Amino acid sequence: MNFRRTKAIFRKEIIHVRRDLRSLILIILLPIILLLIYGNALTFDIKHVPLAVYNRDQGAESQNFIQDFSGSPYFNLRFLISDYDEIDRLITDRTARLALVLPQDFSRSIHKGYSAQVQAIVDGTEPNTANVILGYTQALTHYFNQRLMLSRLERLGRGDIAFPLQTEFRFWFNEDLESVDFIVPGLIAVIMTMVGTLLTALTVVREVEMGSMESLLSTTLTRTELILGKLSPYFLICLLDLLIAMAMAAWIFHVPLRGNVWLFLVLSAIFLLAMLGQGLCISVWAKNQLEAFQMGMIITFLPAAFLSGFIFAIPLMPWPLQVISYLVPAKYLVTISKGIYLKGLGLDILWPQALVLVIFAFFFLGVAIYKSPRKLD
Repeated sequence: MNFRRTKAIFRKEIIHVRRDLRSLILIILLPIILLLIYGNALTFDIKHVPLAVYNRDQGAESQNFIQDFSGSPYFNLRFLISDYDEIDRLITDRTARLALVLPQDFSRSIHKGYSAQVQAIVDGTEPNTANVILGYTQALTHYFNQRLMLSRLERLGRGDIAFPLQTEFRFWFNEDLESVDFIVPGLIAVIMTMVGTLLTALTVVREVEMGSMESLLSTTLTRTELILGKLSPYFLICLLDLLIAMAMAAWIFHVPLRGNVWLFLVLSAIFLLAMLGQGLCISVWAKNQLEAFQMGMIITFLPAAFLSGFIFAIPLMPWPLQVISYLVPAKYLVTISKGIYLKGLGLDILWPQALVLVIFAFFFLGVAIYKSPRKLD
């Protein structure tokens, strides 16, 4: 291998990139745009749920019960209605996601020591959201019940009684359960998958379409020199995109980086080599640039978004998809990214994922070199 020839191809690609500034700007803007959109729009934090209340009681206890909901950050009391039919309209047009119906004897039943009934109507069109709203409702109802029980015991002279079991919750690694801390590290991996593959997916096939491949093949270039020379400039661009994404994660989304930043950069660089190699494989096999772009999007974005653990937990997927996920390189960088960002893990724990990324990098680069056009003798 002659590094002077590789450097010549490197300089040729740099000149091409400089001449195509629009594409370069788009590639640099891609992680910024995706992080801003997905980082802000894709969230699992459900707060300020629109709440409608039909209170037929108007007693003191019903008012206290409603105040527990209106004072919670998870609900926004927007409608105090006086007709049951209004609930159907509010839930149907999604103006309200939860409606509470308190009967006429709510306060009277509580004062007499009986159980009072409350009807909670939840919009079930989105099951996950509905389950979260139901959990919030049950938690506030439990808190209200607990307060009433303590009040009754105090009236009976038993205010010093303790509950048999008390649970103290403590969340590790994401203490405030912020969705952005969970989403952004995985999103960085998905963005690097797209950028790395699409950058090189068009390189070889573009040379073929422009008719310059024959000139390259007529030189003394070897396939290894050709592929490495073409890959190097885009590797530097991908590293720039990675640094931009990490800076946005820190300064815009305030995601903590608890682990070693250099370890993350090194493992991400290995992953980028694998993605650039995958893009070169696509570029070698594709017949034109449109086909290469479409193959790149299908092969990279969809598996990275849905089968990498970025959003959906892999153990909860059907077993055929769990098996397929092991063939998705982004799965391993998502694990590494979340492990380093949220848990501060080191190579002593993440070495299996790092080893798989090294294997992917050698595999894709090897295939790209082997399948690249042979030089003319």
